[in-house]
Amino acid sequence: MKKEDYVDYFIKSAWHSLSRLYNQKAQQYGMTTSVAYVLLNISSSEGTPATKIAPAIGLETRSLTRILKSLEEKGFIFRERDPDDGRSVRIFLTDFGKQNKARAVETVKAFNEYVRSKIPDDKLKIFKEVSDRIINLVENDEELKEKLWKV
Repeated sequence: MKKEDYVDYFIKSAWHSLSRLYNQKAQQYGMTTSVAYVLLNISSSEGTPATKIAPAIGLETRSLTRILKSLEEKGFIFRERDPDDGRSVRIFLTDFGKQNKARAVETVKAFNEYVRSKIPDDKLKIFKEVSDRIINLVENDEELKEKLWKV
């Protein structure tokens, strides 16, 4: 089989293309795509528990820890103990962090608006349906997992 015959080839290729595009934009502001996604997942008003960020964007905890440390050193975020749960830490955006989050939001919006202008809604609907089904298979299908572990 050729690489173009594999479903995962298209998923990975699309993500890498988008990630490269976002990284080019993020580099203008001393960020990366991963950093921007972290900022996007921190509530601008209430902060966000540190434990909620990594699962929301598919990052390993160790990677998030490094990113948060870097963001704190660069003045994007600060940490505070959660007043409701003293064992938990909430991550808050500084004004500088909010400015960069706003840039990330605008970049994501611009990308989505452009894609929607070039690809008809019915095609995007099918893409979403297929993507949702693949995600569900990967995350919840025990038969798939058994099949993969037998290989």
